This record gives sequence, C-alpha cells and structure tokens, in this order.
Amino acid sequence: MQAVGINIEKLEKSFFTIRGKVTALKSINLNINPGEFFVLLGPSGCGKSTLLNLIAGLEKPSSGRLVFGDREVANPDKNIFLAPFERDIAMVFQSYALYPHMTIEENIAFPCSNMKEKPSKEEIKNKIQGIAKLLQITHLLDRKPAELSGGQRQRVAIGRAIIRNPQIFLMDEPLSNLDAQLRMDMRAQLKALQQKLGVTTIYVTHDQLEAMTLGDRIAILHDGYIQQVGTPIDVYNNPVNEFIARFIGSPSMNLFKGEIIEESEKSYLQAEGLKILIPLQIAAQLKKKGKNSVTIGVRPENFEILPAGKGNMDVKIDVIENIGSEYLLYVFLSAGQIVIKTTVKLESKDISLKFIPQKIHLFDETGNRIIDD
Repeated sequence: MQAVGINIEKLEKSFFTIRGKVTALKSINLNINPGEFFVLLGPSGCGKSTLLNLIAGLEKPSSGRLVFGDREVANPDKNIFLAPFERDIAMVFQSYALYPHMTIEENIAFPCSNMKEKPSKEEIKNKIQGIAKLLQITHLLDRKPAELSGGQRQRVAIGRAIIRNPQIFLMDEPLSNLDAQLRMDMRAQLKALQQKLGVTTIYVTHDQLEAMTLGDRIAILHDGYIQQVGTPIDVYNNPVNEFIARFIGSPSMNLFKGEIIEESEKSYLQAEGLKILIPLQIAAQLKKKGKNSVTIGVRPENFEILPAGKGNMDVKIDVIENIGSEYLLYVFLSAGQIVIKTTVKLESKDISLKFIPQKIHLFDETGNRIIDD
C-alpha cells in the first residue's frame, strides 16, 4: 500500500468543563510527508495526545480540517467526520491493550475479524507468520500475554497494528512502560521496522531523547500551540525560543538572563550574581539590534574550559559527576545552576568558562530567538 501524507489546517479543539471553556489545541497547522516518522513532543498537558486522538478519529475537532492524502477525514464546517475504522489507521497504545484470554497468535489476528474484506484463514496464518518473524516473536505465538515480558508484549501490540496493513500508524507513548535498557533496544527496532514498512507514522512522547532518535521531523507543543517543527538536529541547534532551548537537550541548555552594560570599552551581561564578559562578535550583534535585556544560552558541551581569569566568567565547580566517557560539572548559584559537559578530568575546581561565539544562542526579553541578519 502506498504511504499517504497528512495535512492539518487550523485545527482547534475545545472542551467545556465546570470551569468553562478550555481550548486544548489552538490553530494547529502541520504537513506530514508520506512515509515519514513524525514525532509529537511536549510536556504533560501540552495537547499532543489530544492531537493524536483527533487524527485517529477518537475526538471531533472544534474547527479546522484534516486531510489524509487527497481525502478529507474531518471538517466541522462541512459536517465531515470519518470514524476511526474509515480512516485506515492502526494505533499502538502505552498500555498494549492485549486480550488476556487470547493467545499471542489470536491477539495479532484479531483486527482481521473487523476488516471489510476478511482474509481467508490461510492468508491470516501466513500474515501472522511473516509478522512474527519480522518482530522475532515466532516462538511466543501459542502463549498468553501474562507469560510475556513488557518488551515482548509491546512487539505483539505492534504486530497487531501491522496485520491490517494500514495507511497510517499512530503511537501513543508505546515505550514508556519499559525499563531504560529495553526502551533503548525497542527504539532502534521500532525505527528499523518503520523504515522497512514505509508507513506514515505519528509518534507521541514527552521524552525528548526518544523524539531526537526516532523522528525524521519533530513538532514541539506547549500550551496547545506548536512551538517549532523541524529535524531533530535543526531543533537542537536552532531553538526558536527559550522553552525549546530548555526542553530539548539533556542536560538542558544553560540560560543567563540579564542586562547589557558597558565598562572600559567592553560589554558585559549583568545577571543575578554574575558578570559575564560578552564576546566582541556577540556584543556587536546585540548593539546592532538595539537589545539591552537579553538571555544568553549555551549548551553544556559548548563551553571551553580555561584556567581561572582566562575566559568570559570565573566559576567554582561544586559537584563533579563521572558518567563514563564524560564528566558533568555543576555550579550552584542563587540564580540557578550551570552544567558543563566535558571529557577532560579537572585538575582544579576553580576554572574559567569561555563562550564560543558560534555556539551561543541569544533570546530577547520575550523569550524569542534573536536572529542574526
């Protein structure tokens, strides 16, 4: 089956509660390419699962339109709303949702019973064998879900979605119940499987590492709005605002908020408890923009560590964490903490941090990125 693209235009969803009207999604515009692995990322309550439910047909939009390929599946203005089974989608849930009284083979085969053109028993048997081989669960087909591990159950849930050969896969935090090592293993398997099948896939998660490793592109939601859409590396390197800068990356970006002051023909950022020398290139850019209140962002791995007095700011390291191939250095200040990532073992805890101009991110007083002309 040929993969389809998804077009979302000005989609909104409101709920009415005892507290009044609550708008969960606000003017969502997205184009998802055919065969793309697209990730919806954001903190709890941002609206990502609501958006997935609208795409699935489990919720009706309040306004806007939703198009699969050249087929309109939801548009309140035209009174169009196709049910989930009419949209040719398959969902994989966080809870697996397997039938405990059925064998694994019966669980995988179950969606075939609801198909318009039901395959023959032999066709279903052949499909199950092919899927089981693909997911490496052939030896589990005669068992019940209670006899399987979390990772095995998740593969069964994926197998049950695959058997219908849908146009679109929808996945709602399917790996969140697994332990860290298994989650990492399943991420790689899931990505390889999606690439092999070529099915358009929308994946919801609050885990930015999951989003960065799985997604061809990601959309970050916050407070019902899409904040940024792009490839993982583009979002990491070019966050459009402070929220994205903090949310993407582990450890998150260091942000220094303050006022620009001039002393002895040098520019400094006067932050709470800090006075940071600003590189000449950055100072010139801020002067050109007429910005006095700014936030400077630096990723933990983008500091150059120098002897005290040689960089842009002198600090004393409070805690050092050895995480194997790298060290995380923590500086605790009244305004918050600074985190530095390095592969070099320190000789002294009194150091100076140098800001590399090309690695600095600048945000204005509203929290939005300052773009260099």
